[in-house]
Amino acid sequence: MAVKQEIKSQLAKLLATEDIIVEHKQCETAQFNVQTRVLTLPLWEKASNDVYDMLVGHEVGHALFTPDDWSWEGKIPQQFVNVCEDARIEKLMKRRYLGIAKSFYRGYSELHDKDFFEVADEDLSTFNLADRANLYFKIGSFLPISFSDVEKEIIDLIQNAETFTDTIAAAETLYHFCKQELQQQENQSQEGDQEDPLVKIRMQELSIKQMEAQHKAAMDQANLELEGARLEQRAVTDAARLDLQEEVADNRNAVNQERIDVQREAMLRRT
Repeated sequence: MAVKQEIKSQLAKLLATEDIIVEHKQCETAQFNVQTRVLTLPLWEKASNDVYDMLVGHEVGHALFTPDDWSWEGKIPQQFVNVCEDARIEKLMKRRYLGIAKSFYRGYSELHDKDFFEVADEDLSTFNLADRANLYFKIGSFLPISFSDVEKEIIDLIQNAETFTDTIAAAETLYHFCKQELQQQENQSQEGDQEDPLVKIRMQELSIKQMEAQHKAAMDQANLELEGARLEQRAVTDAARLDLQEEVADNRNAVNQERIDVQREAMLRRT
C-alpha cells in the first residue's frame, strides 16, 4: 500500500500539537530541526505505513521534548547525545500516546528484517557501548545484545533519563566510558607489541626482504631498459652502415659507368 504523504504530515502536526513544517524529500532518514521546527521524512519506496508511523512518532518526540539547548556543544560529541536523547523521547512518546508503542515495535521490526542497521553479519561484541546502546533501544526486542555489569549501569542511566538535563548527564557518562575503553584498547595494543619482540624482528626481516626484492626488481628493470637502449643504438648504427655501404656502391657504379662511357666515346672517335 502506498504511503499517503499528506496524511502523515497531518498526523505529525496533530501529535506535535503545533503547526510544524513537514517535508518529504530524498534523504537517508527522518530528522527534526528544533530551531526551524521542520520535520523531514524520507521518500522510501518500499517502506510501509508502520515504518512511517514510527518515523513520525520519533521525530514528533523531538518536537515535543527536545529543547533548543546547545550548551553541551564542544564538551560531548553529538552522536552520544543523540543516542541518549532518542531513547528518552521515544519513552516519553509511548507514555503520552499509549497506542504509539505498537507503531514503534512494528516499524523497528520491519527495519530490522531489512537489515537497515547493517548488523546481520557483524559481531556485536566488537561494537562500542554507544553503538550497542543505540541498537538496544531501537531493535533490542529482536536482537540479543549483551552488556557487562558496568555497562548495564550506564544503560540504566540512559533508560531512566526524564529531562534533557538527565540526557546530557547520561551522554557525558557514555562518552567518557567509550573514550576510556578506546584508550585501554590502544594501550593494550602497544603493550602487546612491546611484549613480543620476536614479532617485531620478524616484521623487520620481512620489511628488509621486501625492500631487497623491490630494489632487485628496479635494477632488473633498469638493466632491461639499458639493454633495450643498446640494441636500439646498435640497430641505428647498423642501419647507418648499410646506408653508407649502399651509397659507396652507388658511387662506385656511377664511376664505372662513367669510365665505360668515356671508353666507348674514345672508340667511336677512332673509327
